Amino acid sequence: MEDLCNSSMRFFSDQHLCFADIIPPSEVRARIEVAVLNFLRILTSPAPAISDLPLINRKSSNRRVSQGLLTEVSWIFLSHSFCTRSLMRANAAKAFIRVWKVMEMCFQILVQEKRVTQRELFYKLLCDSPDYFTSQLQVNRTIQDVVALLRCSRFSLGIMASSRGLVAGRLLLQEPNEEVVDCSACGSSGHAISGDLNLLEKLILKTDARYIIVVEKHAIFQRLAEDRIFNQIPSILITAKGYPDIATRFLLHRLSRAFPDLPILALVDWNPAGLAILCTFKFGSIGMGLEAYRYACNVKWLGLRGNDLQLIPEQSMVPLKQRDLQIATSLMSSEFLQENYREELAVMVQLGQRVEIEALYFHGYGYLGKYIAKKIVQANYI
Repeated sequence: MEDLCNSSMRFFSDQHLCFADIIPPSEVRARIEVAVLNFLRILTSPAPAISDLPLINRKSSNRRVSQGLLTEVSWIFLSHSFCTRSLMRANAAKAFIRVWKVMEMCFQILVQEKRVTQRELFYKLLCDSPDYFTSQLQVNRTIQDVVALLRCSRFSLGIMASSRGLVAGRLLLQEPNEEVVDCSACGSSGHAISGDLNLLEKLILKTDARYIIVVEKHAIFQRLAEDRIFNQIPSILITAKGYPDIATRFLLHRLSRAFPDLPILALVDWNPAGLAILCTFKFGSIGMGLEAYRYACNVKWLGLRGNDLQLIPEQSMVPLKQRDLQIATSLMSSEFLQENYREELAVMVQLGQRVEIEALYFHGYGYLGKYIAKKIVQANYI
């Protein structure tokens, strides 16, 4: 029986395949069919049993950081440690069933040649299986279970990313057989980033920019786009309006591949959350461990930095909140945090203060462009 169990799930246990890639719908459907057939074979064998589902362990203890030899880009990945979902353990039984329910839904989506968002999938599952799905978080975690089982990306499962992201500046975008979009002519609202990763991959991109500037906050992005900073500093502006969504990270990664010589510079608040956002763009996230390599970029921290505090009036500094301290503790325990980032984080905690980008408006609403230009010169990016 043990040999049967081992061989039946061998497809999912190749420890050399510790990543998820984009594969065609037909192959995803085949992998789901293999999982179902193996499950039924074990269930109907002379010594019937219910097999566990072996998943790549997504806990922080299984997290590693790549050490790039041929590139400056590093990213979070998951090593070859497995956990299981089992119907035979009371605390895991519902999670085991959720995996099969989500795989069933994804199979139907692929057969119908559709794409759905995680939110749409949640409401469908809430209606079809209310005893097993009561929250969006359960759906999100189960999707990651299916990714960890089938070793294919969420996009391959027919799940489309919800995007909050915007792009502006010296960038021409063209979907196949569509008109060219000039991102410098989109006003302060910018151009909305599609959640369709397949479309983003197929975009024809052209630019004469010299920099890509990642902006943490929507309001700052609007100010820079309104001031048309990309005419003063030839640049592409991109924002995810806070913590980065997958589509925005994917487009940034796509830009980094299309224009590898353009420095990617991040403008974030001087607080632990700003640094966490920068690190997510730079390394990926533990929740996306199997796919992180697809979204990581060599992002450099332009500002705000500790040496900018002299520009900030004391009354603009705000005490760190408990949430800030929790984020700082999490970052400090991460092996991927480079030493100069660690030093800045320690200064934040020691001072007990945080500073938002808007504090630079003390010098006038038009000061941001001058600040960015000055930081670029100081950092020797020109």
